[in-house]
Amino acid sequence: MPLSANVRGALFMSLAMAGFLFNDTIVKVLSSDMNVGQVMILRGMVATTLITALAWHRGALRPLATIMEPMIVLRVIGEVGGTVTFLIALTHIPIANASAILQALPLAVTMGAALFLAEPVGWRRWTAIAVGFLGVMIIVRPGVAGFSAYSLLVLATVGFAALRDLATRMVRADVPSLFLSVVTSPIVALTGLVMAPLMGGFSPVEAKHAGLILFGAILLLFGYQFIIMAMREGDISFIAPFRYTNLLWAMLVGYLVFGDIPDRYMIVGAAIIVGSGLYTLYRERRKPEAEPVAAETPARHAP
Repeated sequence: MPLSANVRGALFMSLAMAGFLFNDTIVKVLSSDMNVGQVMILRGMVATTLITALAWHRGALRPLATIMEPMIVLRVIGEVGGTVTFLIALTHIPIANASAILQALPLAVTMGAALFLAEPVGWRRWTAIAVGFLGVMIIVRPGVAGFSAYSLLVLATVGFAALRDLATRMVRADVPSLFLSVVTSPIVALTGLVMAPLMGGFSPVEAKHAGLILFGAILLLFGYQFIIMAMREGDISFIAPFRYTNLLWAMLVGYLVFGDIPDRYMIVGAAIIVGSGLYTLYRERRKPEAEPVAAETPARHAP
């Protein structure tokens, strides 16, 4: 029995979120043997090779001068900042907590689009944004027992990723998405090259490390490919909520791989964030004349 376009899109979105989450899991596992900077270098080298080969095959490469366009520069800043803050935080807090805070990204993009791109956002969606960030604060718990400053780094990741996504919306339409990845990936790797000596230097790379890094890079490309396929199937308003399967994957993997058990603050905060995001998507569906900013913004990711 053939699947409908909406069901295919939902399946692709769920697979994309799984790819991103398992990549994060590999990074967290590797961080026990090497610092974040070295992980960024090695993963960046593999990802750059794969992405460049794919872009060349699809004719998506552009002149190097294109890199200096202001919106592309802003996008790179957002991508690099988001990668650094998220990977550092991921090595210190449970993967489910980091993923839960990241679910605020669609709300942050909606807010940024209203403030900087003059896109229409009514009082109901402003309320949903405020409630969503209240959910983030419940997870972060600033000033109380159980607070981790590294949770604030994930909140910074949300800000950097929102900058990346808003800048991406303003890049010229004739610049392919693959070219943006070709630009970003080596810069992320070079950032890791600068960071690694400051974080303790380089550790020996064993065969198991190389295998995990290659697998992580493949999972990342897997995630990006499936999220593109998801956005080309069915109704975005139906498909976009399946981004929140990332959180389910995170709780499952966090428990099975790292033995993390989500506490009540994380569960309550995550439920509030997801509920606010779903309401925002609902309001965008009710207003088809408004461009669905939150719906089209992936819940992740940095390459």
